[in-house]
Amino acid sequence: MEEKVSLKDNLHTIFDGCMTIPNLLSVIRICLIPVLAVLYLKGYIWWSVLILVISGLSDFFDGKIARKFNQISNLGKMLDPIADKLTIFALAIVLFIKFKNAQSESMQAFAWVFLLFIAKDIIMLLGGALIIALGARPVPAAIYGKVATFMFYAVMILIIAFGPEVGAISSVNAAYTLPEIAVYILVIIALVLTFVAFFSYIPGAAKQILGKNKEENKK
Repeated sequence: MEEKVSLKDNLHTIFDGCMTIPNLLSVIRICLIPVLAVLYLKGYIWWSVLILVISGLSDFFDGKIARKFNQISNLGKMLDPIADKLTIFALAIVLFIKFKNAQSESMQAFAWVFLLFIAKDIIMLLGGALIIALGARPVPAAIYGKVATFMFYAVMILIIAFGPEVGAISSVNAAYTLPEIAVYILVIIALVLTFVAFFSYIPGAAKQILGKNKEENKK
């Protein structure tokens, strides 16, 4: 019979060997999130695009560095998806605000779609916290999650750069503005992939929770 893992012991295991370059990159990415949101809402869109690109590149390279230099850690397996979810959360909020304040009525109506990204990430963050509290480990990112995150970053960069009324480049030269329908299609594709990734996590999360409950019932 396995000994019960306390929350304290579980946290100790998670933070063991956490001082790595990939984890530092993830922390920097998390710290950039409020900066990105404030700059974009204040109208410094070019800086927002730059920070979003840096955030996306750090997301790409932290995994590469972790695998190449054997710096994979339990904390890193959590920080990376947390940084992704917080970035998605922040971008969804600022784009919801921007779309709601747009002159286009269709953009105002479409703004509510961004709330679905927010709802999904709140559920996943709460689920991850529950799994940790039960003494288990959060489910690592699957290929669906990586594809969905890549697509989300790509779509958000396109919108912030070329989106109607909200883009940095399109505000300078209207010829480089994405059609509204193209924006809506791209966001819907990103949303579908996001929920495909979300449902792919459910079996592993349920197995973790049910497994811990079975261990508790045996004792």
